[in-house]
Amino acid sequence: MTIHKEGYTTIAITILLIFVINAVVDYKYYNITLLRWFIYIFSAALFLIVLQFFRNPSRSFSNGENLVICPADGKVVVIEETEEGEYFKDKRLQVSIFMSPVNVHINRNPISGVVKFFKYHPGKYLAAWNPKSSTENERTTTVVEHKNGTSVLFRQIAGALARRIVWYVKEGDQVVQTEQFGFIKFGSRVDVFLPVGTKVNVELNQVVKGGITTLATLS
Repeated sequence: MTIHKEGYTTIAITILLIFVINAVVDYKYYNITLLRWFIYIFSAALFLIVLQFFRNPSRSFSNGENLVICPADGKVVVIEETEEGEYFKDKRLQVSIFMSPVNVHINRNPISGVVKFFKYHPGKYLAAWNPKSSTENERTTTVVEHKNGTSVLFRQIAGALARRIVWYVKEGDQVVQTEQFGFIKFGSRVDVFLPVGTKVNVELNQVVKGGITTLATLS
């Protein structure tokens, strides 16, 4: 396991903060043993929590010409037909994955193809399970066209804790299935919009792994 590059600055700031807090406590409260041990334990816990946010575990990724691979770790919270109003402007099959703070936060391309559309939207920070988060929160929308002509839309959505979305793609890019397309700091949600009638290979409340779990099969 390695640490993702998006975590370097946050981890450095955390280490500096821990050093300052512990130095102050050791200097001013050296005679209060209970307080010092509380700060030591809190500091260790804080460091480990931040470290796990940015972990990048080694994995053997799934792949397949007609497979849609899960773009994120988390739990499937939505499988339904809905109106996609930003790009397709018609009915699509939506599959949403909720990413908790303990999940790996790397986002991976669900299919290979050409990026036909990309847009970043500033917005609110509603809880990720709020239905309005898909259209009102800070988010990105990416559409990739598969070589068979099928387009898949996937959307990074910030939540109450996630305050920064990172993306690595732009329109015209040729992307490869399971390679990284972005990162959501401290969790949140990823929505995937598929053609109606697509065979979905996951169930509601199923725990999924980014780059490993097969989300759907394209016809």
